[in-house]
Amino acid sequence: MPIYIEIGDDTCAPEESQRIERTAQATLQQQEIAAKSELSIIITDDAQLQELNQQFRDVDAPTDVLSFPADFSDPESGVAYLGDILISYPRVMAQAQSGGHTPEAELQLLVVHGILHLLGHDHGDEAEKAAMWTAQAEIIHALGVNIILPE
Repeated sequence: MPIYIEIGDDTCAPEESQRIERTAQATLQQQEIAAKSELSIIITDDAQLQELNQQFRDVDAPTDVLSFPADFSDPESGVAYLGDILISYPRVMAQAQSGGHTPEAELQLLVVHGILHLLGHDHGDEAEKAAMWTAQAEIIHALGVNIILPE
């Protein structure tokens, strides 16, 4: 299951790509996604997230994670492309500090959260939120991430 990871300058260390990939793989496995799937995860800055948030959600502010689901498969290989996730590393750092946990834990939480959105999960109403938060908690706990999850 190819996961393409791009880590921008002045963000997390390139070595974090292994943790990001393990987190993504665990999320896809927990959600029972076929091995013939691909996605991209981009770690970037507030400016890019703010620009995309404005363009696609009409919100002129940075955000922690944005997910852009795709719905296509390579006609030759049959590999499904799930979409793109962008994560703001400055938001990772700020949210880790305010939450009292490590940036690595926050980054893992946002990877899980972003992938769940790619797969159709949402938190727009209480039932959807409960299902998404349950899946998120199961994955985070299975990975052994030390973080207090949002309720």
